[in-house]
Amino acid sequence: MTKQEKVEFTIKTLNELYPTIPIPLDHKDPYTLLIAVLLSAQSTDVRVNQITPLLFAKADNPFDMIKLSEEEIREIIKPVGLSPMKSKGIYGLSKILIEKYNGEVPRNISLLEELPAVGHKTASVVVSQAFGIPAFPVDTHIHRLMYRWGFSNGKNVVQTERDAKRLFPKEIWNRLHLQIIWYGREYSPARGWDLEKDIITKTIGRKTVINEYYKNKKSR
Repeated sequence: MTKQEKVEFTIKTLNELYPTIPIPLDHKDPYTLLIAVLLSAQSTDVRVNQITPLLFAKADNPFDMIKLSEEEIREIIKPVGLSPMKSKGIYGLSKILIEKYNGEVPRNISLLEELPAVGHKTASVVVSQAFGIPAFPVDTHIHRLMYRWGFSNGKNVVQTERDAKRLFPKEIWNRLHLQIIWYGREYSPARGWDLEKDIITKTIGRKTVINEYYKNKKSR
């Protein structure tokens, strides 16, 4: 298979498996999505979805959020981990959104990246999922699969994002990055991986990855 055929096979398979794509983090608008994505760093979506209703019951907009103290925010979000840094970020960005943007979340990646505790991936998720602007946020699943599928060299997420944007048509980036995340969770996880169920890697995967898999399986 040529690289282009592999890309087409991947898109086709993902569209068949995920014709409709659930959004992993519960939210109702750009602000609640921004907070949920920020909270999801080094945590799981399931854990975040358990905590955000408690936080948003008290404050689901920047104006109410800054009425809480950093300590109050930290207490609520403690179960998601990294709570000192995240509570500082949530309070700080809420204040900036009010001062600079009338409480609205900007639709621009570089403006979002200027907010406290908001990195490139968080900004990309927000513009993609809240505003429908094409972006390709790379999480651990996408980084792992782009390497397994031979689409990127796995050096770092910056390179992986660049490769993904070069290989896949811009108009499908927003749905595709979510499809790859769901696929990674269900069929191609980092641990407990069963290649027999992982149709994409089995069909187009990097030879060294597949050989390594079988070698490890034998030695178990």
